[in-house]
Amino acid sequence: MRMYEFDLLLMDVREVTDDQADALFAAGCDDGTPASCNGTAWIHFDRQATSLEVAIRSAVTQVQAAGFTLSKVEIDVASAVFQQA
Repeated sequence: MRMYEFDLLLMDVREVTDDQADALFAAGCDDGTPASCNGTAWIHFDRQATSLEVAIRSAVTQVQAAGFTLSKVEIDVASAVFQQA
C-alpha cells in the first residue's frame, strides 16, 4: 500500500475543539491531525490506502461521521503520493 498526504478543509469551523478532535479519533481519523490558521480549520491526513481515491473517500466518510461538513480537499502535488519504505 502507498501513503497519501492530503488535507480536508472544514466548513464553518474556525478551530477544532478537544471534543471535536476526540470525535474525529473515534470515527477512525487516528491518522489525521486537526489544524487551524486565520479562522480556517482542516485535518491533515497521512493515510495508507490502495489508491488516492480510496484514501480520500474513506477520510471524507469518517470526518462526516464525526459531524463535520467539508468545504474542499487539498492535495500537495509535491508530496501527495509517495511509496512507503
